[in-house]
Amino acid sequence: MDSYLIQVNGHGDHAPVLDVHLKSTGNTISPGKAKGRKPRWAVRPSEMSKKTFNPVRAIVDSMKVEPNPKKAMISLSLGDPTVFGNLPTNDEVTRAVKEVLDSGQYNGYAPSVGYQSCREAVAAYYNCPEAPLKAQDVILTSGCSQAIELALAVLANPGQNILVPRPGFSLYKTLALSMGIEVKLYNLLPEKAWEIDLEHLESLVDEKTACLIVNNPSNPCGSVFSKSHLQEILAVASRQCVPILADEIYGDMVFADCKYEPIATLSTNVPILSCGGLAKRWLVPGWRMGWILIHDRRDIFGNEIRDGLVRLSQRILGPCTIVQGALERILHRTPPEFYHNTLSILKSNADLCYAALSAIPGLQPVRPAGAMYLMVEIEMEHFPEFENDVEFTERLISEQSVFCLPATCFEYPNFFRVVITVPEEMILEACSRIQEFCEMHYQGAEGAQDLECDK
Repeated sequence: MDSYLIQVNGHGDHAPVLDVHLKSTGNTISPGKAKGRKPRWAVRPSEMSKKTFNPVRAIVDSMKVEPNPKKAMISLSLGDPTVFGNLPTNDEVTRAVKEVLDSGQYNGYAPSVGYQSCREAVAAYYNCPEAPLKAQDVILTSGCSQAIELALAVLANPGQNILVPRPGFSLYKTLALSMGIEVKLYNLLPEKAWEIDLEHLESLVDEKTACLIVNNPSNPCGSVFSKSHLQEILAVASRQCVPILADEIYGDMVFADCKYEPIATLSTNVPILSCGGLAKRWLVPGWRMGWILIHDRRDIFGNEIRDGLVRLSQRILGPCTIVQGALERILHRTPPEFYHNTLSILKSNADLCYAALSAIPGLQPVRPAGAMYLMVEIEMEHFPEFENDVEFTERLISEQSVFCLPATCFEYPNFFRVVITVPEEMILEACSRIQEFCEMHYQGAEGAQDLECDK
């Protein structure tokens, strides 16, 4: 019979070490010399890490191009409203965090799903008769991106598929593929202000479909779905019994001539996980405060999905406690003028950009209705020297020092995305340079045909 001897060895300044010896009636097996195994290093990356792929980074990092040294760089590529300092958050927001920090009461661990009082504050802020919420319907997360990750992880298993908009935010695909979840892309229609092609969407549903992602208002499109279109989307989900993951991080960031409808307010029978956060509306993306709102009026999710979200949230022990402590004040005391002023700036920039780019031969911008973006179609037949949108935007950087994201990043080639959060004078200068660039490279029908023949 085998027996174990545990001996504590330690002396001087060295900590005690446990020596474990295996005694056997047969041969003694010494540590590190297991029979039949020759020790060797074999450290390999995990399958999840190998499956994790961010198309934006892959495309942008491969764009090895230097801007024109004679022109200051204008970056219209990053969806961070804080970059240029022209869109600061409200003083009430920063004051709330300062007071919490000074109190010293939020320096420890919180429950993984967030403090009860903070969940109550979020529930109260979003509660309405059409979509009632209580604290237990709220999971606080480390930014909206973690909310999306948890929602995907609780709804889908490896081998299942999810329905994702095209064009759409690249993170959906990045997260899904890393989890072994298949991505099926449904089309948005630029000629219909980026509404969903409902027939195409429904054709993708099969027995392995775990959820439908609806991003409204949209990144990268800047579109806002009407109430009637949201009802059509819900009808598809209801017919096919597919739950919805609603990415509503830009909720209420819509221009005055448009109305935002939270999708959960329009349905009582489709279960919805709505993901949001402070990042965009309150202009603090670096504070990493997000949430999942569980809308399940018919108890289709039941306890299992809720319990699953709680267990998944325990993997990182919850979001920043300092920001949690300030949440109630941020949500309920930020003055309405702050939101109005932000939207006024974004709407003005959107109008300026749309008008300027509409006047440029070869470009077809799609007017946005909210969020922080504008998509522009490149009529590639009039720019025959460029193979695609990636080449077009690369040359725009090297010649004009204007950086727009090629829409290949969003699975939608031959468009590019403009971020409209930059100062007005920068928007105007960028549009002027884009016009100069297009005038330099534009070919009419005959010129394009001649160039094609020369190739």
